[in-house]
Amino acid sequence: MVFSENLPEKRIRRLLSRSFFHEEDVLSVAKNLLGKVLVTQFSGIETAGVIVETEAYRGADDRACHAYMNKRTKRTETMFRAGGHAYIYLCYGLHHLFNVVSGPEEVPDAVLIRAMEPVLGLDEMLRRRNLNRNQPKVSSGPACLSMALGIHKHMDGDRLWEKSGIWLEDWSFALDKDQIAADTRIGVSYAGSDALRPWRFFVKNNPWVSAYPKGLESV
Repeated sequence: MVFSENLPEKRIRRLLSRSFFHEEDVLSVAKNLLGKVLVTQFSGIETAGVIVETEAYRGADDRACHAYMNKRTKRTETMFRAGGHAYIYLCYGLHHLFNVVSGPEEVPDAVLIRAMEPVLGLDEMLRRRNLNRNQPKVSSGPACLSMALGIHKHMDGDRLWEKSGIWLEDWSFALDKDQIAADTRIGVSYAGSDALRPWRFFVKNNPWVSAYPKGLESV
C-alpha cells in the first residue's frame, strides 16, 4: 500500500490521544502505529510521514531493549515515563533514532519507528537529506527518517500527544490485518534468542519499508 496515492483532498487531522499510548501490550502499540502520521514543525515548516515500519522493545525481558531487566540509566530514564513520550537516542554517536514510549509509567517499553512514507513538506525533507527527488532513501530506515524530519536528541522526552516540535496524528488511513506483516528485528543479533522474536511490523507492498523477509506472511 502506498499512502501518498490515497491522500484525501480535505484531510482530517486528529492528534493521537494520551490513552492510545497507554496500551499495556507494546506489540499492539507497534502494530497500531502503522498508518499513523509522525509530524515535526520548526520555524513554521511542517514535515510529516506515514509510519510504515516499527519495532517493539520490552524492557522487562527483552535483551534487545536498552532497559532490559528494567535497567535504569541516564539514557533509559525517558523509557520509564508514561506512554506517549519521545525516546530519542544517539546511535554510534552519529544517528538520532526516534522511539515512542508505550504503556504505564515505570514500565520501560518503547517502539522504534523504522520507516515512514513522506506526505507533507517533501521539499524540506529533500533539503535535509541532500536529495533531489522523492525516493525510499529519503526516510527508509530510522536514521534517514530522523534526518528527514529534523529529529534531534534535545527532543527526547517531548510529549507526542501535544502539538509542539514533534507529535503524532491520525489521518484515518485504514489498514486491514492482511496488509500488515511481521519479521525479526534488525541489528539486534547480540540479543541471542530474543533477536529471533518477530517484533518488527510493516505495511506490505510499501516501497519505504527498509527490509522485507523472504517468506512474507500476515500478522
